[in-house]
Amino acid sequence: MIKQDLIQRVVERTGLPRTKAEAAVDAIFESMKQTLVAGDRIELRGFGVFTVKPRKTGIGRNPRTGAEVTIAPGKAVRFKPGKELHLLN
Repeated sequence: MIKQDLIQRVVERTGLPRTKAEAAVDAIFESMKQTLVAGDRIELRGFGVFTVKPRKTGIGRNPRTGAEVTIAPGKAVRFKPGKELHLLN
């Protein structure tokens, strides 16, 4: 599923014009991005939780030369599905 599929589903379920549905989906994603950039947690009951976790430094290898490369620490977004989303268990 891509963003355009989400927009189409919003149009089908709500009857909103496509431009308004697209604006709504864009607003939701933009709000989520800003929240995660700020380091805050997003909890959607019944769906799951998005959190930002620190990533450790590490040692990698350059595939061409085989030389070791230091990987700088960073942050990564993690998703933990909610109970209702555990469909395959």
